Amino acid sequence: MSDANVRIPAEARDRLARIASSEGMSLRGYLSHLAETLLTPEERAERAEQARAALREWNGYDPSASERAGLDAELDRRLSEAGAR
Repeated sequence: MSDANVRIPAEARDRLARIASSEGMSLRGYLSHLAETLLTPEERAERAEQARAALREWNGYDPSASERAGLDAELDRRLSEAGAR
């Protein structure tokens, strides 16, 4: 496996190194772990569609695009309120 150099601010590198150390990992190992476990936007969209399909099959839940937008807005509002506390 070849290595790659990634330029980030020293503060970000140091923070990631502290997080990695607290997990008992090297920075290289921690970044590799993140790359293997985080989802790309395409993977997140695919999983969301799979979840919607499972809900439709299970209980018929199938909100329209405008209903989903309204639900997203409500969730954003509630998260904003919770963050302000």
